[in-house]
Amino acid sequence: MKFPYGICDFRKIVTRGYHYCDRTDRIPKLEKHDYALFLRPRRFGKSLLLSMLANYYDLVRKDEFDEIFGKLKIGKNPTSLRNMFLILKWDFSCIDPMGTAEDIRRALHDHINECIKRFIVYYRGYLHVEIEIDPNNAVNSISSMITSVEESGHPIYLLIDEYDNLTNKIIMERRENEDFHEILVYTQGLLKHRFSQIVKST
Repeated sequence: MKFPYGICDFRKIVTRGYHYCDRTDRIPKLEKHDYALFLRPRRFGKSLLLSMLANYYDLVRKDEFDEIFGKLKIGKNPTSLRNMFLILKWDFSCIDPMGTAEDIRRALHDHINECIKRFIVYYRGYLHVEIEIDPNNAVNSISSMITSVEESGHPIYLLIDEYDNLTNKIIMERRENEDFHEILVYTQGLLKHRFSQIVKST
């Protein structure tokens, strides 16, 4: 038996014969909620779960459904939403928490813009309205992306991995004279602003 230690690519695990503890029967329960937050310790399988959801809902992988999910519980009784979405994924572990608050803002803007660029390439056959990337303000890029997605006729599914990674690292830095946690999360903080922009569009 091959154990997928350190592997969080769901498709790789199920198609290459790694052992997988089937949790796909939880999908119908997740569909009862518009927004889901998974609170689990590190190394508890959150990234693998997001990878599983991405493969299940990604419309590009529709023709691969039987190959990926055929032997699993959800494959025998799929929901009506399978392979119906454009998938956008953010991974906050990729954002550099070092530097000033402005440096962190810049890193977050850059990460979101890079994710949208990959989104454009991956779904180029489904997006008929050009998405404009604003290199200085990812909020504008998100707005343009939302317009394009709405015109495509397909819903979007946002997956955010390592959502607490950035703020945790900032807090642990114990920076003097600047409350970075307040800057990023509260009032019109950076993270709050980005999440509000997405939630308003869904």
